[in-house]
Amino acid sequence: MTTPSVTTGNNLSSLLNSGSTGTTSGTTGSSTGGTSGLITAAGIGSKLDVNAIVNALVTAKQAGPQAQITRQATQTSATLTGLASLQSGLSSLQSALSALTQTSTFSSFNATLADATIGTTSTMSNAQAGSYMLDVTQLATAQKRSSAAYGQTAAIGSGTLSIGVGANSFNLSVSATDTLSNIAANINGASGNPGVTATVVYGAGGAQLLLSSSKTGVANGFTISADSASSAGLGALASQLGTVGSNEAQDAKLSLDGIAISSASNSVSGAIDGVTINLAKTGSTQLTVSQDNSVATTALQNFVSAYNSYVGTVGTLSSYDASSGTAGVLLGDSMLTSVQRQIAAVLGSRVAGNSIGSLAALGVTRQADGTMALDNTRLASTLSSNPAAVQDLFTGPKGYATQLNATLTTFTSSSGVLATRQQSLNDSLSKLDTQQTQLNARMSVYQSQLLKQYTALDTLMSQLNNTSSYLTSALAAMEATYTTSNK
Repeated sequence: MTTPSVTTGNNLSSLLNSGSTGTTSGTTGSSTGGTSGLITAAGIGSKLDVNAIVNALVTAKQAGPQAQITRQATQTSATLTGLASLQSGLSSLQSALSALTQTSTFSSFNATLADATIGTTSTMSNAQAGSYMLDVTQLATAQKRSSAAYGQTAAIGSGTLSIGVGANSFNLSVSATDTLSNIAANINGASGNPGVTATVVYGAGGAQLLLSSSKTGVANGFTISADSASSAGLGALASQLGTVGSNEAQDAKLSLDGIAISSASNSVSGAIDGVTINLAKTGSTQLTVSQDNSVATTALQNFVSAYNSYVGTVGTLSSYDASSGTAGVLLGDSMLTSVQRQIAAVLGSRVAGNSIGSLAALGVTRQADGTMALDNTRLASTLSSNPAAVQDLFTGPKGYATQLNATLTTFTSSSGVLATRQQSLNDSLSKLDTQQTQLNARMSVYQSQLLKQYTALDTLMSQLNNTSSYLTSALAAMEATYTTSNK
């Protein structure tokens, strides 16, 4: 009987050691490997999808904080959008209200001339309604005088010219070589010129110097003289221009209902309070001054339109659709509720001490849907019969426009409630941005830690798998050897 060959413990130990360091040999063959070559990528050795595992863990850990940040950011942004829409609506309402805060809106007048060729008119808020007979007998003109004819290049003479208008005058030095053109340019360019324009006209007989007053009226006529030291030529020029001619200054002469009026200008102001008449020719016509209610009517129509737009904006912001479960971005918002309440309180009150008293009495009524409607017929009647009361209803200390404008300013001003709320929400968004950055940084660190841990685990599992395979092969070889030796 053949004695079986047995692998000793030392041989097994040797085989194990060689397997752990690189090369293993046995009766069934050989295998090469080592710990440094077990893994070339995460999961290769263990067959685990390390990246998927790490990503899942990071996602799970990040989900809670991320959902909170996203939810808060979405809500804050939606609120900011809603507040911007509200502010736009309130600003438009306040802009339309502006005209109703001005007394001139309710004291506008028209002035008309039956014969429009005689002139035009304009009015101010202090005009009063009335009718007058206007008779224009003379238009205002500016003084004009011309010199004798000279050669274009002829020197006039030397000396000093003194030119005056009313109490104002200036002296002009003339050199021995100055022509009419030089003298005209120096007159026009003089810093002390009180209102005289010089022009050279080149006619058939030669060049002539034409002086004109800058303004119409006798008071704006000019004087001209040469001093005693001036040459005879310059003295002659001054004498020509100082001689009364056919184009002397004159005032406008007119009458209103027989009352004589004189004006240095053809634009006659002050003859009637708040009315300016711009005369174009002489003649007689009827001047009629009447109240113009179109400005106030348009202002009130614009306000009603802006208010209805505001109501639509507020309705959208606070809406709720039960069928879809969709709510407006400011539904239940305390600021929106405050705005609605305060505006309603102003417009729903009465103006104490005013004979009209309320918007409804003027023809502005509330509809079932919250919008306003304007009765133009009733408004026109009240404006015609009691314009002062209509003005006080809006512009008085307790008037609707005065009170509502003050209320809106508390919300719309740069330091108002809306701006403060918006700044607070923007600050919250900035903090959420910071939180997002911090969360991303933490998750990055967490992901790196997990990758290190799972990579180490992957390496360990690869080593264990390699050792397990080796032991399996070694034991199989021993068993084969033992079986062979016992045959």
